[in-house]
Amino acid sequence: MADVITISFEKTFEKCKLPVNQLLTAEQQAIIMDSINIVNYNRKDIIVKQFSASSHVYYIIKGIIKVSSEQRKGKNLVVKIDTAGSFVGLISLLGGDSYNFTVTAAENCTLAQIPISTLKSVMLQNTRFALEISQLISRHSLFLVNRLAGLLYKQLPGRVADLILYFADDIFCNKEFEFPVNRTELAELCGTTKESLIRTLSEFNHDRIIELQRNRIRIISYDILKTLSRIG
Repeated sequence: MADVITISFEKTFEKCKLPVNQLLTAEQQAIIMDSINIVNYNRKDIIVKQFSASSHVYYIIKGIIKVSSEQRKGKNLVVKIDTAGSFVGLISLLGGDSYNFTVTAAENCTLAQIPISTLKSVMLQNTRFALEISQLISRHSLFLVNRLAGLLYKQLPGRVADLILYFADDIFCNKEFEFPVNRTELAELCGTTKESLIRTLSEFNHDRIIELQRNRIRIISYDILKTLSRIG
């Protein structure tokens, strides 16, 4: 169950250092910070439900979240994993009245809820801030385009290499890490079945490309993963 924390402007500003604060005047910072709710979520809590009315953008203060698209017949496509320092839901800021994805806590996490109406109001006042938000939305859209291209045109070894590199380079910035989601969710990230994912990971482990122990993974040959990713 989510736990909403109400704290003062000063403590909110200290706890939630948005990466765009330097573009805002003191008054604009106060407008945003006064409207923010700091919310704690437990692992597997649903933060945003697909098709629900979009009212907030979220900023991850601590933890890891999963963004997924619910498909027909109970199927899910995990679109991305995000961690501290990332915005969630920016694409809904200008893109409609409802969320087109479900966001779930992959581990215990803390997020700042920022009302969309507040962000839009400040964007109208501050063109540099509006441009930065637009660039963040653009980068997110380009990420989704590249993700779709990889899922459509790469063979499974290339997609699994992309998966490992994604966690190593973008999420943990480390060649040794622990997957924060289970094998089914990893398979949904790759657009494959759980069995095919497990088989490919086992092949990588056998070939000494990675070392895998349960959810713990260590990259042995980063260059081979990059090659597999490149050739697809």
